Amino acid sequence: VITRPEMEIGRYHWMYRSSRPHRYHHVPALRGNVSPLGIQGCFECCIKCLGGVPYASLVATILCFSGVALFCGCGHVALTGTVSILEQHFSTTPTDHALLSEVIQLMQYVIYGIASFFFLYGIILLAEGFYTTSAVKELHGEFKTTACGRCISGMFVFLTYVLGVAWLGVFGFSAVPVFMFYNIWSTCEVIKSYQANVTVPGDQICVDIRQYGIIPWNAVPGRACGPILENICNTNEFYMSYHLFIVACAGAGATVIALIHFLMILSSNWAYLKDASKMQAYQDIKAKEEQELQDIQSRSKEQLNSYT
Repeated sequence: VITRPEMEIGRYHWMYRSSRPHRYHHVPALRGNVSPLGIQGCFECCIKCLGGVPYASLVATILCFSGVALFCGCGHVALTGTVSILEQHFSTTPTDHALLSEVIQLMQYVIYGIASFFFLYGIILLAEGFYTTSAVKELHGEFKTTACGRCISGMFVFLTYVLGVAWLGVFGFSAVPVFMFYNIWSTCEVIKSYQANVTVPGDQICVDIRQYGIIPWNAVPGRACGPILENICNTNEFYMSYHLFIVACAGAGATVIALIHFLMILSSNWAYLKDASKMQAYQDIKAKEEQELQDIQSRSKEQLNSYT
């Protein structure tokens, strides 16, 4: 069996077997952006960098940021408009809606925390995508995955799953004000159609906010009927709040989709890292066996040379 050192020695003798002086040969000109030293040009470096970008994680991050921004921004303004509508038309006594005002103020503070947390969490997941992408592309190089890195990837999978389930609840909760405002808007449309036909008086058509449980039953007036309700639907607060709640609900849905996308990416990357660790263990064992075999061959040759 010819070992690697013997092959290197044979190649050395083959390359330098003559004592003739060195002859310079013409080197053809290199084309493209590759330098004579073999260093890649700007175009090749850009292509290599673009090849290492985790596009799936990048798309999920942009979708997550957009969804959270729509939910937090539009939801904050819509809640402020809702309080204004209640105070002006459905609950003129401040003590009747004091609890609701405190809850809405607390929800606005929660929105600030959600926006800050997901901004940081999206950046972390994007960085983790860069990490795992480089790990997959460098499986046969000098890159080494550690148990800590695999544990962190598994933790991100679990945390993203929990956040996805939580955002499903947020998405369902954000649909409640949309449903309430849609009922009020549809009632106003019915009043307009009755006024056009002049067959049924519009004063008999009312909307009672107290039945939704957001204000107590002793709130005054608690409901709006006929032209008063129609005027409420024509105000800027109602129009803006209604459409902002729709956009906030759509933002929550986009965030759910982004988290599901993140969950698929993280699960795939964790599986790749697990396979990479197994491949590294196999390569380490193989290198160790090859080194032991070379040591045995070298010792046997030394013994043979000592006998001869």
